[in-house]
Amino acid sequence: MGVHSAAEVVLAGLDPEQRAAVTAPAGPVCILAGAGTGKTRAVTSRIAHRALTGEISPRHVLAVTFTARAAAEMRARLTVLGVSGVQARTFHAAALRQVRYFAPRLLEGRAMPELLDSKVRVVTLAAAKVGLRADRAAARDLAGEIEWAKSSLVEPGEYVVAAAKALRETPHEPAKVAEVFAAYERLKRSNGVIDFEDMLRAAVWGIEEHRDVAEQVRGQYRHFVVDEYQDVNPLQQRLLDAWLGGRDDLTVVGDASQTIYSFTGATSSYLVDFPRRHRGATVVRLVRDYRSTPQVVGLANAVISQARGAEARLRLELHGQRPPGPEPELRIFTDEPAEANAVAARCRTLVDGGTPAKEIAVLFRTNAQSEAYEKALTEAGVPYVVQGAERFFERVEVRQAMVALRAATRSIPGETPLPTAVVEALAAVGWAPDAPPPGGAARERWEALAALVQLAEEYAATPEVLPIGEAAAVERPVTLTDFNEELARRAAQQHVPTVDGVTLASLHSAKGLEWDAVFLVGLSEGTLPTTYARTPEQVEEERRLLYVGITRARQWLWLSYASARSPGGRARRPSRFLPQLDRSGGGERAGGGVAKRTAARRPATQIVSCRICGATLLAGPDRKLGRCPTCPSDMDEDLYERLRDWRARVAGAQKVPAYVVFTDATLTALAERRPGRTEELIAIAGIGPRKLGLYGEAVLALVDGAAVDDIAPQKTFEISS
Repeated sequence: MGVHSAAEVVLAGLDPEQRAAVTAPAGPVCILAGAGTGKTRAVTSRIAHRALTGEISPRHVLAVTFTARAAAEMRARLTVLGVSGVQARTFHAAALRQVRYFAPRLLEGRAMPELLDSKVRVVTLAAAKVGLRADRAAARDLAGEIEWAKSSLVEPGEYVVAAAKALRETPHEPAKVAEVFAAYERLKRSNGVIDFEDMLRAAVWGIEEHRDVAEQVRGQYRHFVVDEYQDVNPLQQRLLDAWLGGRDDLTVVGDASQTIYSFTGATSSYLVDFPRRHRGATVVRLVRDYRSTPQVVGLANAVISQARGAEARLRLELHGQRPPGPEPELRIFTDEPAEANAVAARCRTLVDGGTPAKEIAVLFRTNAQSEAYEKALTEAGVPYVVQGAERFFERVEVRQAMVALRAATRSIPGETPLPTAVVEALAAVGWAPDAPPPGGAARERWEALAALVQLAEEYAATPEVLPIGEAAAVERPVTLTDFNEELARRAAQQHVPTVDGVTLASLHSAKGLEWDAVFLVGLSEGTLPTTYARTPEQVEEERRLLYVGITRARQWLWLSYASARSPGGRARRPSRFLPQLDRSGGGERAGGGVAKRTAARRPATQIVSCRICGATLLAGPDRKLGRCPTCPSDMDEDLYERLRDWRARVAGAQKVPAYVVFTDATLTALAERRPGRTEELIAIAGIGPRKLGLYGEAVLALVDGAAVDDIAPQKTFEISS
C-alpha cells in the first residue's frame, strides 16, 4: 500500500468533524471533544495522517496525556494505524525522562535526587517541626495543599495571599499551612529528595536556563499534542511553553464541561483562552456521541445546558449516534438503605439477564457512601470491585474505629443506648459528632466514621427478638457487643476477593471510564452539590460532576436519591441539578423518561412545570410550590405570617405538632400561589379532601385578607372525629 493510500485509509470512516480535526493545517489546533465523540481516534488519526503524508516525522512528536493508560492506548492505536516512534507519555513521565537524561549535565555530575512517591511522611515530619500534630488524614490534606500551591507556581511565602484569592478551604489556618509548606521544602532539601512538582520544575529550569538543553529538547520534539487540556495546571502549562519555545505546532484536545479537578490546581482557562493565546488557531468541535443512546445524551445536554461561568462558553450540545434505548430512570426512596437495596436488586436482575457485572457501575459523590452499596450487593450475591479507593472495612480509620469499639465494651455501661455508646467509643479515635473538619481527606475520614454511627442508629432501630420457651418471645435492646459482632460479620462478607464485579466508584474516579449500565446514587442537596460548594464556581463544578457521571452510561441509566439518610430521618431535597430536564428546545424530549417517577413511589400524575421558567418539576416540594428552587419566590410575606399564626392556634387546640396541620412547604405554597377557590386549594400537593374539609374555609378566608382573630373559632379548631 502506498503512502497516500495508507493516509486515505486513516481518513476512512471518520465523521466530517473528525476529518476536519485530522486534516487541519499545521499550527495551533483546538479540538473541543464532547464525551463519547471519538477524541482519541481523532487525535491519533491526526498524528498518523500527518506522519503518513510526510508532513511530520513520528519521532519528533510528543503526545502528552494525564494517565499511563491513556498513553498506552494512544501508542496502541498509532501502531494499528501503521505509525511507530511517537512518544506518548504523561507530563510526569516525559519530565522524568528528560531530567534523568540531562541530570549529569544539569547537576554537574551529581546523582539525581531520589523521587518521593508520596509527600505524606515528609509532611508529617514538617508539621511536627512547626508544632502541629498531624494524623495521616491531616497530613494528606496538608500534602494536597502543598501540591496545589506548587502546581499553581505558588511559593511558601506567597501561600497565604494565594489561598485567599483562590478561596481555598485550608485544613489549618493559612499561615500555619505556609509554615508547614516551608518546613517541608527545607526537609526535602536536607534529605536530598524531590517530589513530582520539583521534577516538573527541574524540567522547566533545564530548558529555560540552559540553552544547550533547550536546543536539544526542541530539536527532538517539534510537534505537540495534549489530551484532556482542560485539566492542565499552571506548572504543566509552564513546561509545555518551555517545550514549545515560541513555536505553534500544538494540538490540544479537551472538554470544558468535564472540568472537575480544579481543587488540585487544574484550570480550564488555558482551553477556554486557547484561541486568544494562539491567534489564527483552528477550532474544531466534535459533537457526535458514539458512546451513549440518544436518551442518555438528551439528559446530559439538559443538565449541562443550565451551566454558567467561563466553562459554559465552550459547552457542546451532543448528538447521539446510537440506536434509541431505554429512557433514564429517576427513583426516589424513603432512606439510603432502601436506595442501596433497590440498586443491588436491579444489579442482580441485570446480571441474571445477561449483562456482565463488569459492565455495571454504581457512582457516588464521596467514597464514604460506598459502604451501604458494598453491604447491599454482598447480601444480593452480586460481586463488586471498588475503583480508586479501599473497601469500606479495609480503610485505616474504619479498622481503628472497630478496635476502639471492641475496647469500649469494657468501659461503657451495657445499658447505654447503642448510638450513644458508639459516639463515646469513637471519641477515642478523635471523632466528634459536630461539623466535619476542613480538608478533603480529614473530612472523608470523618464521614466514614459518621457512617458507622449511622449503622449503629439503623441497627438499634431493630431490637433483637429472643425466643422464650415455645410460645413466647421477648425483645431486648441491642448492645455494643452485638454491634461489634454485626460489624465483624459485614467485614467478613465484604472481604471476599472479587475479580469481575460491579464497579463502585466516586464520580471523580469514574472520569474516562464507561459502562453499559450506570447507577448515579445519592443525588440530594448537601451531597451533590456538596454542602462545601459555596461559591458559584464550586457549584458549577458539582454540576459538571453530574454531567460526567451521566455520560459514563452507554445504554442504561438510573438516577436516584433518598428522601432521608436513615429511616425516619430528616427530610432532604433532591439535587438542584435534577429538575431542569425539559429544555431541549424541540425534537425528542430530553430526559423524558426521568420525569416519570416510578409508580411504586407515586401514582401517575400530570407533568408539573415551573410557573416561572417552565422547567419540569420532579421533587415533591418543588411540585408543591409550583416553581424551581432556584427561581425567585413571589411569596406574600404577610399572608405567610398569618398562616403560621393560624396554624399554631390550630395545632395547640388539637395538641399535635404544627406540621400535622400543614408543613412549612405547604404554607409557603399557599403564600406564593394564593388560591382563591376550592379547586385551586386542593390542587396544592399536601391538601387532600380531609384537610380541605377541616381547614379549607379558614385558609381561603386568610388568603382573602382575613385576620387570624376574624376566623370563627368553630372553623379554626374543629377536629374530625
